[in-house]
Amino acid sequence: MLSQLPRRSCARVLASRAVPCLPRSGLLLLPRGSSAPAPLPASTRTIFSWFKSKPKPGTAGAPKDAAPVLTEDNLFHVFSESPFPAIRARGEAIRKLAPCPVCAAEHSGYHAHTKAQPKAVAFECPDCGWPTHCSEEHWHEDEEHQKYCGRLREVNEDEHDLRSGRRMREFELPGDQDTEAAISFSNWDVFWYTREFPSMDSERSRRHASKILTYPITVGSVLHQFSNLTLSNQRLTPEGSRSLAALRTNLHVPPGAPETAEAAATKPQMRIFILGARAESALPPHVWEQLCMLFPSALFHLYFIGPQVSLPKPASELNRRPTSKKPSPEATATASEADASASTPSPEEPSQNATDAQELQPEEEEKPVYVPNVYQPPTPAPIMRLKRTRESIQEFGVPSYTVPYTPQLTITGMQANYSEVHAQFQETFDPYTDCFFLFSPGFGFPSPTSVQDTGEPYLQIASPTEWGPVIPLLLASKCPIFVTGFSPADVERDVKSLSVAPEVAGEFDWVITPGPNAFGSEKWEVADFDPRVMVKTNWGVWGIRGKRRDVREKSSWLPL
Repeated sequence: MLSQLPRRSCARVLASRAVPCLPRSGLLLLPRGSSAPAPLPASTRTIFSWFKSKPKPGTAGAPKDAAPVLTEDNLFHVFSESPFPAIRARGEAIRKLAPCPVCAAEHSGYHAHTKAQPKAVAFECPDCGWPTHCSEEHWHEDEEHQKYCGRLREVNEDEHDLRSGRRMREFELPGDQDTEAAISFSNWDVFWYTREFPSMDSERSRRHASKILTYPITVGSVLHQFSNLTLSNQRLTPEGSRSLAALRTNLHVPPGAPETAEAAATKPQMRIFILGARAESALPPHVWEQLCMLFPSALFHLYFIGPQVSLPKPASELNRRPTSKKPSPEATATASEADASASTPSPEEPSQNATDAQELQPEEEEKPVYVPNVYQPPTPAPIMRLKRTRESIQEFGVPSYTVPYTPQLTITGMQANYSEVHAQFQETFDPYTDCFFLFSPGFGFPSPTSVQDTGEPYLQIASPTEWGPVIPLLLASKCPIFVTGFSPADVERDVKSLSVAPEVAGEFDWVITPGPNAFGSEKWEVADFDPRVMVKTNWGVWGIRGKRRDVREKSSWLPL
């Protein structure tokens, strides 16, 4: 009979025969004096466990998930009542820096000799949660506030959502790209789809993901052969087509060949110099690794250069551990004596014991909860020190580090002005392997440190302490220079400054014409000194290159 059944049926029949019979009550009858059998492991499923219902959420047997601090319908809070100290500290910083817009409008018509100043903001708008006016009366009088109140509420909820403790699926980045699948750079939606990112189910998720990806994807969208900046839409110039064609010979494989890592064995390393780096230098390396996944057959070396580059934590801080050892009896006796003497201090040495106690305690520097962003972004916090991170100060002569993150990606950071390290690269530049990226450099802004003989400040592109000596060196390398801006006005201001800067005006060719960047951040960044000022990171992009003067051979020296 068993021979006529399939193999799976035979196994089931044999297994059922091996199971001991149970009475109708469902309890196993044991001989008197015998102990109960040991319970089975939780992961073991017996034949009778199929009839048991699964534990409901919240019961003892159900898996426990970390509950978020804030739910999706509870993200709005005014700054002073926020559950997060960083947001409350930011509200306090805005109250000290931002002026009331109604007071500023009233005081603008006063004479210059009057010393009346607008009051600082103190009243928090109940609709957006930001400190926006000095009083509720001025909040009612301000009709312009409704134009940007919705944006401020959006930023308020985004900041609380980032700290809510929920699982941020938009930060779960995909792995290697399929060699048979092409990537589209039309916009964020098509890119995320073709790159197989998790589904962005809300506008808030789009804003979060675009903010951290705008730097690597902006670089990739400019350099990739499927870039949305083309000759047909007049964003790419003929000179720019020649420059990008030279770079793409090392970024891609010949037509028809597969884009694989093995193809990079015979290619030189692509060097991308990111000058004036700030927040981009503090991004985790796995975010920059997304750039490498757009070019599977290329090797990259990223150089972050600037006075505000974030460096890794010193090795001494990583090895420092809290001293939690139990004190010896001698130390305990000494400490008790010190406590007794401290309880009755002598008038001759009132602070000696306090000084000794401070020396015994580990030094802990109090870090500010929030550093306000006043006109100039603060230096990012130190980044995490990875396993292969090594110091490079002996190589470059400035505070620096190098980390070979993957065989395809190497990152170097230098906390110095580019003019200090240019001499180490000037003989090695190659337009086929090197390019420069400057994210929101502020060429057209007045310099805060350099002043002309007339008393007016230099523009930063002409300032001797900022970009003045740098841009001519970049143009002389003949490598393409790509620049971004945070708003249309910022892009226009930077482009106009090129025509007045010495050794820059008339010495460059356009590579990419100024215009919007399809991969700019979609999240509004609000200024602490005035909540009405809002920008988007990498809103626009454009590019230039040092002018090439081709030598033409004259057919005859004799005059006609």
